[in-house]
Amino acid sequence: MFFEIPTTRPDTPLLNRLDQPAQLRQLPVEQLQELARELRHFLLYSVGQTGGHFGAGLGVVELTIALHYCLSTPDDHLIWDVGHQSYPHKILTGRREELLTIRKKEGLAPFPRQSESTYDAFGTGHSSTSISAALGMSLADKLQNIDSRTVAVIGDGAMTAGMAFEALNHAAHTGSNLLVILNDNDMSISHNEGGLATYLAKNLKDNMGETTAALFEALDFNYSGPVDGHDLPALIDALQDSLGQTGPQFLHITTLKGKGFAPAEKDPVGYHAIAKIDPIGKPKAKGKPTFAQVFGQWATAKAAKDARLTAITPAMREGSGLVEFSRQFPERFFDVAIAEQHSVTLAAGMAYRNMKPVVAIYSTFLQRAYDQLIHDVLIQDLDVLFCLDRAGLVGEDGATHAGCYDISYLRCIPNMVIMTPADEQELLNLLETGYQHPGPAAIRYPRGSGTAETTVLPVPVTIGNAREMRRGNSGIAVLNFGPLLSQAEALAEEMDISIIDMRFVKPLDQQAILSLLGDHHTLITLEDHTVQGGAGSAVSEYLHSINSHMQLITLGIPDRWIEHATRQEQLAECRLDTEGLRQVIRPLLWQG
Repeated sequence: MFFEIPTTRPDTPLLNRLDQPAQLRQLPVEQLQELARELRHFLLYSVGQTGGHFGAGLGVVELTIALHYCLSTPDDHLIWDVGHQSYPHKILTGRREELLTIRKKEGLAPFPRQSESTYDAFGTGHSSTSISAALGMSLADKLQNIDSRTVAVIGDGAMTAGMAFEALNHAAHTGSNLLVILNDNDMSISHNEGGLATYLAKNLKDNMGETTAALFEALDFNYSGPVDGHDLPALIDALQDSLGQTGPQFLHITTLKGKGFAPAEKDPVGYHAIAKIDPIGKPKAKGKPTFAQVFGQWATAKAAKDARLTAITPAMREGSGLVEFSRQFPERFFDVAIAEQHSVTLAAGMAYRNMKPVVAIYSTFLQRAYDQLIHDVLIQDLDVLFCLDRAGLVGEDGATHAGCYDISYLRCIPNMVIMTPADEQELLNLLETGYQHPGPAAIRYPRGSGTAETTVLPVPVTIGNAREMRRGNSGIAVLNFGPLLSQAEALAEEMDISIIDMRFVKPLDQQAILSLLGDHHTLITLEDHTVQGGAGSAVSEYLHSINSHMQLITLGIPDRWIEHATRQEQLAECRLDTEGLRQVIRPLLWQG
């Protein structure tokens, strides 16, 4: 058991000898427990140096060793659902030293990635995709007469998603040689919610898996377990037995998230991910409230005044800022587990019966519920407020978690109001606006903190009204959509530009745009969103509709994947920082 995160590299002589899983398979079983200890120690050190996902990897150290010991990777295919737990896998597959670069610009990806290693059989990042992908691989190999084995490792949190059960149902129909390992630790990012979680926990306690076996055997899987996921000899025996059989196999193991690090075992939610450790042990200064926290404070205060308000989130209570709401209003708080589609249609049902549901969901995860958004909410014009956290570039989590596409996929739908607050006070104002709007609305805001303090109570604004921040004389106007306003304001005096904080992508403030056409030669749209189909595209469409030949420059995220780095590095790469904006504006100053 470890009690502190080491700040100097630990001595790991056995681990240091292993650069590929083939070398691991040469070790006698008796040495594997020492390997597990060294691997866990190195993991503590490396994540302490880089920050990143923490508890999940500690919980699967023994499982990772056992899988690579029993499989012939990379010829056999090993898929880690989501990928939070993949750091030990990366260490054992030739990336031990590179792990100290994880989540950094041009360093290792934070999740499994095929282009990074042949041992990463499938790229992941969102949950509940592993069984479908593994089944596809297994069937493809069968069709090509390739003799290989395919394993999907999925947590009990990810198992709550409908997609996982769709894949299980199909696997039974195909009779494929597929092994699904349920890593049951009673957790997703926070404590797992819902009937399946209760079912697994109750039946483990009452009858050691007999009823759980019935559930999966009803789907024509051969069930085995539960097995202690930290008992290496037992794990290896169970894996070898499952891999030696034909047809769909289901191995149920139990693990402890944060295993081997005492603070993480006691607080698996708090240690899901960590920031890098300050080498001199200085305490971090308390920062400003994040956008998510501001949202959570607003929702809690609003719920105290309006009994119609319900808060819905798909397994993101902590990340969305709803912990205090859940404590004060437990009967109106609904964590639906990892079930984004259900969360949206649940909100539709509540709105139909005169409640006012607020769906707190990350932008990247709302993508998973697009049909429900259109079919169940928008077509029926139901009164649901969508609060899209982590909109725009998200930094170290990279492309799988970036919320770069919500404006594009929302603004094409009739009836939708789309709001883009520039700072925390505007977030409050637009939350109030969206809440009072009697129909579907979405408000998008970034990860972390912004530039303003929330000094006044929320003041609703008229739907579709922009605010003029500055009138300049250079002939250049910046139309800002969202949290990049400060970049433009930093250049206001230097370049004498006009600045309009548009606030609404839909409906667009056409009058604000028209007011600029007479005395400006260039409009620049600025957004933390992909250029294709984004707010700049909306402005372009409007200018075209009125036959305007005004020069328009659209600044946003370019048409390529923006890899993991700090958010500031990502903004600079996209020319969305102050210097990038300066380089765009400077050549325009003499065009007037």
